[in-house]
Amino acid sequence: MRLSRYFMPILREPPREAEIVSHRLMLRAGMMRQEAAGIYAFLPLGLRVLNKICAIVREEQNRAGAIELLMPTMQSAELWRESGRYEAYGKEMLRIEDRHKREMLFGPTNEEMITEIFRAYVRSYKDLPLNLYHIQWKFRDEVRPRFGLMRGREFLMKDAYSFDVDQAGAEHSYNKMFVAYLRTFARLGLKSIPMRAESGPIGGNLSHEFIILASTGESEVFCHKDYLDLPVPPADVNFDDKAGLQSIVDRWTAQYAATSDMHDAAAFAGVPSADQVSARGIEVGHIFYFGTKYSEPMKAVVATGEGGDKPVHMGSYGIGPSRLVAAIIEASHDDAGIIWPEAVAPFKVAILNLKQGDSATNGACEELYRGLSAKGIDVLYDDLDKGAGAKFATADLIGLPYQVMVGPRGLAEGKVEVKNRATGAKEMMTPAAALDLLTR
Repeated sequence: MRLSRYFMPILREPPREAEIVSHRLMLRAGMMRQEAAGIYAFLPLGLRVLNKICAIVREEQNRAGAIELLMPTMQSAELWRESGRYEAYGKEMLRIEDRHKREMLFGPTNEEMITEIFRAYVRSYKDLPLNLYHIQWKFRDEVRPRFGLMRGREFLMKDAYSFDVDQAGAEHSYNKMFVAYLRTFARLGLKSIPMRAESGPIGGNLSHEFIILASTGESEVFCHKDYLDLPVPPADVNFDDKAGLQSIVDRWTAQYAATSDMHDAAAFAGVPSADQVSARGIEVGHIFYFGTKYSEPMKAVVATGEGGDKPVHMGSYGIGPSRLVAAIIEASHDDAGIIWPEAVAPFKVAILNLKQGDSATNGACEELYRGLSAKGIDVLYDDLDKGAGAKFATADLIGLPYQVMVGPRGLAEGKVEVKNRATGAKEMMTPAAALDLLTR
């Protein structure tokens, strides 16, 4: 993509309303625009990141055996009355009345709707286990939306819902999502720590939040330092191996790990002081097992094969891709701007033409641009007629993993300069060597 033909409205000054790093950098980098309190439009650069996050989330959900569908944003109030949550959910639910005076709502979550879909089609225990997920926009009317995407009102959510014939099966489904989440966050360049959590309005008695450590985190967390070095389950993990999955979950829940809401100071004191980690954290995922909380009142039952029907056991599993855009920035930035992990970077490479209009630099940039594009590399070519300093600042701000700086001085020696954004390391090399390095 040539920057001269791209839509990336860079802001020179930090916006006054931006209170945290991710909000400030996303607005400055032209990744999003606020349209109302807690509601944002994703601009092209931000949408590229969001789509890459969603792709990784999908791959790991599919690997774990979940099946994608898509549910609507609008839901009937009657479904929520069946479960008993319509009045209990509170003012965060946006309630709407259509022209026929039917009560509707903009879904904050989808337990009721997925239960209604399940009960319409599934009749036998032979059709279980089943895990259905979608990636859909949600709305929760926060009393005080702030911090950009970290606490917005409209947000993109991957929510999965498992159905099993009994608790043992449901716990295996829970373990599948537990392991899938560890892999998902690792692929996004994040070190996540699962911590026992409150279930809140979702309900249930087994729940884990997945937390990443960040100095700008929203809450205080406490854990054993061993979590920082635990190996993430490999791509070939067998999700049908119940004992194997349970051993992974046991390993990842064996040491102390708690958010401030669940913190037990006495238990934490039992961790050797050298192994204690007390830091700020950001929630990036939340999983729940809640048994028959929804299936019983909504009569989502299956034939057991032994005579009679029984309510299915359910769980739900959430990841917020739009929130993850901000969380990754909170965990990976410096004073100059964003530092994207390569897996989710909007582009892998920025080519900076340091003397636009010069035949030598134009030619070298065009050759690199065509060569990288032919190899399937996402590349942003800064071909604007601006000074080198402005181009350096823009490239650092948007945080692409690699910058290739092409100028007359280097080309006089047959070389370009390649910069690694994360480490700051720079190296002079031939254009051919740069092409080889960046296409590995």
